[in-house]
Amino acid sequence: MDKKILRGYEYAKEYFARYGVDVDKAIEIADKTPLSIHCWQGDDVNGFEKKEGALSGGIQATGNYPGKANTPEELRADLEVALKHIPGAKKINIHACYLEADTFVDRNQIEPKHFEKWADWAVANDLGIDFNPTYFSHPLSDNGTLSARDDKVREFWIEHGIRCRQIGGYFAKRTGKPCVINHWTPDGDKEFPIDTLSPRLRLKDSYDRIFDATKDVEGVMDGIESKVFGIGLESFTVGSHEFCMGYVMGKNEDHIMLTLDCGHYHPTEVVSAKLGAVYAFNNHCLLHVSRPVRWDSDHVVAYDDELKAIMDELVRLGKVEQTYIATDYFDASINRVAAWVIGLRNTRKALLGSLLTPVDVLKIAEAEGDNTSRMALAQEFKAAPVSLVWDYYCALKGSSVGLDWLEEVKKYENEVLLKR
Repeated sequence: MDKKILRGYEYAKEYFARYGVDVDKAIEIADKTPLSIHCWQGDDVNGFEKKEGALSGGIQATGNYPGKANTPEELRADLEVALKHIPGAKKINIHACYLEADTFVDRNQIEPKHFEKWADWAVANDLGIDFNPTYFSHPLSDNGTLSARDDKVREFWIEHGIRCRQIGGYFAKRTGKPCVINHWTPDGDKEFPIDTLSPRLRLKDSYDRIFDATKDVEGVMDGIESKVFGIGLESFTVGSHEFCMGYVMGKNEDHIMLTLDCGHYHPTEVVSAKLGAVYAFNNHCLLHVSRPVRWDSDHVVAYDDELKAIMDELVRLGKVEQTYIATDYFDASINRVAAWVIGLRNTRKALLGSLLTPVDVLKIAEAEGDNTSRMALAQEFKAAPVSLVWDYYCALKGSSVGLDWLEEVKKYENEVLLKR
């Protein structure tokens, strides 16, 4: 290892030790905490259903940077490049529309065999797999999915949800790691509806039927995700935050948890402020790390104040191990592989930084009413030498230090991505 990196690490270790922080323990926890890497950054959420048509459901990927993955093989190859530069435990997060079949398979007919290549690849790379029903970008999603008035449409989507949980059980068995399934529906209305209760009762019934039909599935954790609005669905969202939180609380089943997506709330709300309330009632939480800019715009995760606040809160609550952390963004305006690397490295770095704070000292000061020390310590550690520990950790794991990864990604772009 480079002597300069070692000197920086030794200095940082002494600095943090003065405040009772064990640097090596922080590295150990940060390293073993799985981060779930969303596959849809690599192909702008298109999937491989051999269908035509734009995204629907109030979401969109913006930009036309060259090099988008067009096949499952290309997407996995791109992921492999990114994975080399992201230290620590990792999982891959895929949507149901990323199935692989020789002929078109509709979403109410998907089976584990349509995802065998993903499972084989994950096992070969020591990765877990997380999964998502795809309740959008489909001819039968235009007028609601799990909350649709049309019984035939709703039955179609209920069957899709059932099959997704069964596939999740398959992934858990193949990888030997829990499969986290996230349930999100875009159902809503462009204008204010007269009846806001009936669609929510239908959504509740649909979720109940999905979970009841798959109660024998093992190794699966389920997140229920809300959203404040979507494009074309600005006035009413069936799966609002209140509905999703109420559903999770009402079910009171350990495998069902609330999903907190950083971009799915009003711009004045932040996920970091919600975590303590969620953990007052639940044992687990699914976190979708994204970066909203005025709405659910899913920008590449930045090392910003909110990301740090989220990780600070998880560490202070002692809930890092109970929280399933996944990234969720899709930026088509820059190199897509670089977008993965930047966002995932920022997420891991923020977690490490939070683990390097003197939480016990801060809590003692607060309990004793010493708000002066609490503020002084909290402010001091905003500029603590986290980067010196991060560089050491990356070198230790054989991942790129600093921006060493950028040259290789640029080379991959010239040799592979630009030729597609």
